[in-house]
Amino acid sequence: MAKTSLRDRISNEINAGSMADIAFLLLIFFLVTTTIEEDEGILVRLPPWSEEEPETQKLRERNVFSVLVNASNQLLVRGEVTNVASLKQRAKEFIRNPQAREDLAESPGKAIVSLKNDRGTSYETYISVYNELQAAYNELRNEEAMRRFGKQYENLSSDQRQVVRNTIPMILSEAEPTAFGEEN
Repeated sequence: MAKTSLRDRISNEINAGSMADIAFLLLIFFLVTTTIEEDEGILVRLPPWSEEEPETQKLRERNVFSVLVNASNQLLVRGEVTNVASLKQRAKEFIRNPQAREDLAESPGKAIVSLKNDRGTSYETYISVYNELQAAYNELRNEEAMRRFGKQYENLSSDQRQVVRNTIPMILSEAEPTAFGEEN
């Protein structure tokens, strides 16, 4: 019988049985405590889905405020080259039509803003154009709220806001983007 020494009886291994448990607990801890930031994007209410073909309506040209952004990020508003800085004021004048001009919208309820861009349009330009059009409607609604109720639009009750939205409805139509560089 061979004698076993103390050195032979002691194992040099580390018990790693609980290491997997610790790693699993750390994984769960980080999954539970980590917050993932979500991009919000542009909030737009889309029309409900329908299998039926939409009926086409003939629009009066004077009620359409067409905005075209080409692949070179140039703006064409109702056939005229324009810059983004003047877009909000032009849109407000078109929608409200304070002088009752024949070439502007008949009324705010009949005004349609049509936005069309090119697939080559930069995201920054698209967002700035969209923001200017949104700002035009916001200012018009604010002016209407002050005229009717003597308060800012944000401070109105929901019924009063609905009255203002009915007077100045936001009708913003986005057309399908054209192919890169196609400026029709």
